[in-house]
Amino acid sequence: MKISILLPYKENFSPVYPGAVSIFLSSVIKKSKYKKNITVFGNTSFKEKYNIKYKNINISKKIMGLGSQTSKYINNFIKLENVRPSNIIEIHNRPTYVQLLPINKTKKILYFHNDPLSMAGSKTLSERLTLLDLCSKIIFNSEWSKNRFLTGLDEIYTKSPKLIVIRQSADKQTVNILKKEKVITFVGKLNRAKGYDVFGSAIIDVLKDYKDWRAVVIGDEEREKIDFKHDRLKILGFKKHNEVIKIFKKSSISVVCSRWEEPFGRTSLESGSCGCAVIITNRGGLPETITNGVILNNLSKRSVYDSIVKLIKNKKFRREIQNLSLKNFNLTHKNASIQIDAYRNEILNKDKILKKSQKLKILHVTNFNERHNGRLFYNTGKRINNGFVRLNHSVLEFSDRDIVSYYRKINDFDGSKKLNKKFIEVISNYLPDVIVFGHADLIKRNTIQFIKKTYPNIKFCQWFLDRMDSKWIKNLNRFEHKFDLMDANFCTSDPKSFSKKQNKPIFYIPNPVDESFEKLKNDQNSYLNNDVFFAMSHGVHRGVLKKGKFDEREVFIENLKKLTPDIKYDLYGMDNNQPVWADNFINKISKSKMGLNLSQGRAAKYYSSDRFAQLIGNGLLVLVDEKTKFSNFLSKNEIVTYKNLKDLANKIIKFNKNDRLRKKIAKKGRIKYHRYFNSKIIAEYILNKTLKIKTRKYYWENKI
Repeated sequence: MKISILLPYKENFSPVYPGAVSIFLSSVIKKSKYKKNITVFGNTSFKEKYNIKYKNINISKKIMGLGSQTSKYINNFIKLENVRPSNIIEIHNRPTYVQLLPINKTKKILYFHNDPLSMAGSKTLSERLTLLDLCSKIIFNSEWSKNRFLTGLDEIYTKSPKLIVIRQSADKQTVNILKKEKVITFVGKLNRAKGYDVFGSAIIDVLKDYKDWRAVVIGDEEREKIDFKHDRLKILGFKKHNEVIKIFKKSSISVVCSRWEEPFGRTSLESGSCGCAVIITNRGGLPETITNGVILNNLSKRSVYDSIVKLIKNKKFRREIQNLSLKNFNLTHKNASIQIDAYRNEILNKDKILKKSQKLKILHVTNFNERHNGRLFYNTGKRINNGFVRLNHSVLEFSDRDIVSYYRKINDFDGSKKLNKKFIEVISNYLPDVIVFGHADLIKRNTIQFIKKTYPNIKFCQWFLDRMDSKWIKNLNRFEHKFDLMDANFCTSDPKSFSKKQNKPIFYIPNPVDESFEKLKNDQNSYLNNDVFFAMSHGVHRGVLKKGKFDEREVFIENLKKLTPDIKYDLYGMDNNQPVWADNFINKISKSKMGLNLSQGRAAKYYSSDRFAQLIGNGLLVLVDEKTKFSNFLSKNEIVTYKNLKDLANKIIKFNKNDRLRKKIAKKGRIKYHRYFNSKIIAEYILNKTLKIKTRKYYWENKI
């Protein structure tokens, strides 16, 4: 395992003259559990380097433009990478490098140490969207920097797990506050952007008014010349990092009065870690660098002077800030390293995160029929959902059909715009491990593709119940629409019947029973009013018969009735008897000995509507066409199969006369179906196949 850290060209990875990036990295790498796996790549002219594995990228000394210089630097890095490829490349402060690196399996992490909108490669919206596609993570040194990156982007990106804030860090120093000297420090570039002009003017007046105080300035600036002189003002120029820390430990007050929007601010961070009373301006990410201090909303000579004087005159106030700065300081190298290693763990162990024993967060997207006021409560989606819950997983229900019905507008006729936006927002808040779709046709492909890019660790699967043969080709198209985007696909038809070769697996699932739904035991009752129950509908969402609509099953039932004149049928969805639903359905089947499972069209291998589970699960003797091949799962001692209309009529007559045998077969069928085809087992099967968890063969797998 290898992690490569790519520095900006000419970033001095040396304690002699280090930049903020090098100071940060040299400290957190030493704390990382991956420190032996890390190599830093850069181009440093100083011979003395930090005591960390480092490789210098040498480029030609010939005169070249900036662009060619960058290209040469990256090309030489790529050559080194090709010798031994990395698992992770962490690029610091150069968005342009990301696009120059090859697109391969190596995960790319980009760190922003400056304002993203001021940097080549991330200024435009399209550039930042490209970075989101190419990078596994993008790290910011402050919330301010992250918000700058998000400028102009859709709000759905605000909670993307790809975007992380890991602030720069410092060692928490051991300091005796009581031994602090009457010293005021300013550290940084001596220019207007850093507010040195304002500090200098204010400090001269402070030193005039308070004779026992002195000031120390550390830094330089070749481009601007701003001079201030006082016998108690020492301007030391550039100092090594360890010397700066020693001065902070002695100082009582530190002033960081930047005029520009600083993305973070190392001076305020380190002076706070040394127990200084820190004065900062409310600019950029500076407020995120301290826990306690004085924050100036307006930068002026007067505001800086007054803030310093208040700390000088009010010793109790000054000591309180100093003590709290030390006590509350948490931006340590150790904490930063823990955060960095956490995303490394996630990336390196991506395929190992979800385990069989792990309790998952599941987002179940299907029609939970809220708008039908409980009429369609007893549906397969609810059964599967109950299975997930009984496995002790966290399950969030997302009822897509209800949402679109509530949010239809003129400019969003089917409600899909709102649905897809809401779907992404729910994911950003809930962060599921697995997303399970059930007939979720209005969730768009590009929405799923966006989620897969933004949340690469989420697993996807779909289940589909409707038949998909030549007469129902539209259903097949619905199933295949998301097929390639899923980690696994499930259907209640024979997977081998699909003519197209698929590059993603299709798994068969039986219609599940649920212990809280299928509670009847008709097989224990000898005194039932009706002999055979059969129900159909003109569409579950319609709920009532459609005028003028004909179902070929009506002819089959009428012919069956002629062959069995002494049998008492209880029929719904035909002969002007409206379909029955919910508890009314349960009440009706509770009065019948047998249940006819007759699906639309020709009998198809392994296919049935969920009526089959409802009938057998409640202890009715189930009659089903032998061409469904359900006899592969259930023997003649558990269900009754028939060859044709006449054979069905004879068997109905036979079992109506032999009630003892009817009850015996129905009981065995009910017990077996609840044992091997219950909602908990089906839910477990769906998750195991989606997560590629190897487990025992499920009962029906051995029979297919």
